Amino acid sequence: MTDFVAAPFGVRRLASAFGATGDPVSGSAPAGDADVPPARSPENCSKAEASLRTPKSILRHDRIPLHHETDVLVMGGGSAGCSAALAARQSGARSVTLIERAGFPGGISTQALDTFYGFFTPGEEPRKVAGGIGDQVVDALDAAGAIFLRPNTYGAGTGVNYNPERLKLVWDQLLDEAGVRTLLHTHLVDVEGSADAPEGVVVWSKAGFSRIRARVFIDATGDADFCHRSGIACEIAGENEPAQTMTTTFRMANVDLEAYERAGGKRMLMEEMARAVEAGTHPLPRKAGSIHRMNAPGCISTVAVRVAGFSGLDPEDLTAAEKEGRRQAFVYEDFIRDCVASFTDSRIIGLSTGIGVRESRRLEGRYRLTREDCLGRAGFDDKVLICGAPIEDHRAAGGGGEETHWAYVPEGGVYDVPFRCFLPRENNHTLVCGRCFSATHDAHASCRSMAQTMAMGHACGAAAALSLAEDVTLPELSMPRLQDLLRRQGAVLEMPDTVADTREDGWARNRSTQN
Repeated sequence: MTDFVAAPFGVRRLASAFGATGDPVSGSAPAGDADVPPARSPENCSKAEASLRTPKSILRHDRIPLHHETDVLVMGGGSAGCSAALAARQSGARSVTLIERAGFPGGISTQALDTFYGFFTPGEEPRKVAGGIGDQVVDALDAAGAIFLRPNTYGAGTGVNYNPERLKLVWDQLLDEAGVRTLLHTHLVDVEGSADAPEGVVVWSKAGFSRIRARVFIDATGDADFCHRSGIACEIAGENEPAQTMTTTFRMANVDLEAYERAGGKRMLMEEMARAVEAGTHPLPRKAGSIHRMNAPGCISTVAVRVAGFSGLDPEDLTAAEKEGRRQAFVYEDFIRDCVASFTDSRIIGLSTGIGVRESRRLEGRYRLTREDCLGRAGFDDKVLICGAPIEDHRAAGGGGEETHWAYVPEGGVYDVPFRCFLPRENNHTLVCGRCFSATHDAHASCRSMAQTMAMGHACGAAAALSLAEDVTLPELSMPRLQDLLRRQGAVLEMPDTVADTREDGWARNRSTQN
């Protein structure tokens, strides 16, 4: 979205471009320069400052038509947002609307990745520590023959590999069956009301500008766009520690996977990557990365590209990052075809829809999850999910240093994630879930796996419905009542005693044990 204050073209040019007197966007002609603060030039306004500032709206809300009213409005149709919308309806909310800027739901789960992590703890005795809405999604994929379990390349726990194209359909079907009103190709533009009392949002689609009013708002945009536009406090990734790098994933076909494994598999891949970097034969951005087989014969997916030094909140940076990600992907194609056994006749058949941004804005909530919470296996009375994933911090390597920094929860354990991490300090009617929840850089690097973001969405959607049913604000909710509701819906709030089956076909056996 354009930041109307800090955008390079400035407010005046945008206002004049949108129309003159009587236009529903600009309303009447500006009363003069005094009414419109001048945009700061790039040399006088850092990207962090621009990202923090609440945009001054140039929209005349009273001239924009009301599209509809809803009990719960979920903004962002990624794994967290879709789960929140499903949970809200399944928990009794009469009307739930989900808006998503893409042409399909799922966010990064369908735009870039093909594996859910976070369902299983790492180690020799793994436990299944996420369920609820996440189980519904994987069960539907399993029924279509579109999943298998696979170990993580770096030992971070077993993942659930899935067909991302089938997942688009699964999200569609689950949302439709639940009665969620889904609006794709719909962009959040502005917020009506104030940080402490939002009333609705302005959206833009091919039909133009319109308004949606709601009683409870759930920001699952990934970039905390609703928070930013309404004045809710956020932290900008990169202010205190270097922001995690971005990734363009790519897929290749016509791969002889049996020959690849016979030649040494991932061990051989790492050796060849390091050799190529050190010899300078291929300009790879890193000496590590993963190749794994997909849910289709002879196809592989990768997490190898590493794009550093760009902001996920600046359009010029994002444009440059997208270009760099595509360039690196084809550098990797050349390397893989030249140096890795069984890939000689393979080709790239697809890139991620957009570059994967790991962190941008994060809520400054009523509680901020910390590294110490993760590694200390913290417990909280208001827990609404648990996590056993390691801290996985993707950095720009310098001087031959490590590219990804790992820190594991001791003894294969878990920590609690409290409900307060999703509650803004300023507002009693908004929840924030997904990768923009309230956490430090390190804690975010542990708790951003998609099994956990689905669990966050589940908790927030259920909380939204419960608050409306009981006519209380979100901070006033009874935590025992919310936790009881989540448990009845299959959420996992305690470490299971049973060791999980992480064999390739083990998903259904885990579900039968759990049920």
